[in-house]
Amino acid sequence: MNKKIVITACLCGAGTTKAQTPYVPITPDEIAADSVACVKAGASVIHIHVRDDEGKNTMDTDRWVEVVTKVREALAAEGLDAVLNLTSSGSKFSEELRMAHLPVLKPEMCSYDPGTMNWANSYVFLNTPQFLEKLGTLTQELEIKPELEIFDGGMIGNVEYYLKKGFLKEPLHYQLVLNVAGGMAGTLENIHYITSKLRPGSTWSISGIGSAHMPCMLAGLAAGCTGLRVGLEDNIYMEKGVLATNPQLVERACALAKMAGREIATAAEAREILGLKKHV
Repeated sequence: MNKKIVITACLCGAGTTKAQTPYVPITPDEIAADSVACVKAGASVIHIHVRDDEGKNTMDTDRWVEVVTKVREALAAEGLDAVLNLTSSGSKFSEELRMAHLPVLKPEMCSYDPGTMNWANSYVFLNTPQFLEKLGTLTQELEIKPELEIFDGGMIGNVEYYLKKGFLKEPLHYQLVLNVAGGMAGTLENIHYITSKLRPGSTWSISGIGSAHMPCMLAGLAAGCTGLRVGLEDNIYMEKGVLATNPQLVERACALAKMAGREIATAAEAREILGLKKHV
């Protein structure tokens, strides 16, 4: 176990709305401001989704460029450093559009969702074999680290398949995202099962959706996780009925990690731990 721990802030996701919480960053300026605040609070990785002018999820490349440029400029203006992890999720968009921003922006990380599931029993979270082959190939060409988002047990087997076929390469980085309806619940039993299946020499981070937020953080720390992921994409509360901000969630994750005897990794240290290549 590396004593340093990587804290990821997932700022808004694809679905959290202003109606649910006024603190979720939606506009490019809000996302940039929250990125700065979260890095100051202890995050070394910023996981980004972007929204259109109506606040809806989008994968439009121009919007990606606008948002990421503002994030990079805002961090630079404060003398701050962070790893940017850009999503590739977006079932309603074409596979080409879901990847189009990556060669343009050259992030150090991007999400890689190794399987399809019935998300919250409401729509199909679609990640076809063809898309995963193309995305895996592209990440290797661009030297972008795929973040293997694990929502269900079967996705572990899919990772093994794409690794065997050469679309992924070791060392791997897994991001456990538990308690999505339609996926695996965020229980100790499930965490033990998944972590027992991870490839030797891999790194892994954990996040619990909603009520599983705190239990998954605590279980992850007990199990020696490489990182914790927090943010309004996954959970909007500090406690029942009390809305959180992204920086508050980062601060709490850092406090818990320190109580567990872990030091908070800087962006430079996160790059070393995760084996990242900085492009910009």
